[in-house]
Amino acid sequence: MMMSMTKKPNSTLSDHNFSSSRRRLLRLSPLIFLAGCDIEAGGKTESFLHTVQRFNDWVQTQIFSSARLSPEVADSQLTPEDQFRVNSYGDDDPDIDIRKWHLEVKGLVKRQGSYSIKHIAALPKKMMNTKHCCVEGWSMNVKWGGTPLRAFLESVGADLSAKYIAVQCGDGYYTGYDMPSALHPQTLLCYEAYGKPLTLEHGAPLRITMPVKLGYKSAKWVNTIIVTNEKPGGYWEDQGYDWFAGL
Repeated sequence: MMMSMTKKPNSTLSDHNFSSSRRRLLRLSPLIFLAGCDIEAGGKTESFLHTVQRFNDWVQTQIFSSARLSPEVADSQLTPEDQFRVNSYGDDDPDIDIRKWHLEVKGLVKRQGSYSIKHIAALPKKMMNTKHCCVEGWSMNVKWGGTPLRAFLESVGADLSAKYIAVQCGDGYYTGYDMPSALHPQTLLCYEAYGKPLTLEHGAPLRITMPVKLGYKSAKWVNTIIVTNEKPGGYWEDQGYDWFAGL
């Protein structure tokens, strides 16, 4: 079954007042913490940046709403397929045999085990034209196709009251999400782009697409999902990037 693309102009991330208020609050957060930061002799102090990061993540968690969608655009506004940008792909990336690939599911799940791309593709399908925003400053509008992560989690009996989802990838990349973000209606286990199966350089056979977050949360070559109550780290997050990474 394919879920058609829908637009909800009154409930999108383009809400100017919401976005402006959020940006102002995040810009002020370092000043808020600087006012209350105790720096000990010799420069010893709890990492100021980590403190700000935790505050930013907390603010974004409070603001997040599953009813607020990333704007979906018309086909005429898509980035041309021949300009579908490849990022972080080279000689060191995984040599995946797509025919033998399986997704391992672990943690707080009734039906742990391995799931094929055929199993995932048999679930309800959603196609959407949304913007992918890279932390490096570029963006592109892409036609994605896949199954909502929520539908897959329900199909394997995942505990949806758990706090987090951890993801591991075939190239050693890893990241994690709070459960509400994982259940967002635009969070896809994506296996198509522009109506065609993903190519390896774009994350085949399966990637996560999350248009409400920065691009480093859209993990490619996903091979393991873990449902957990322990907050997972992330490749970039462990180096100081925002963990929530909301737009």
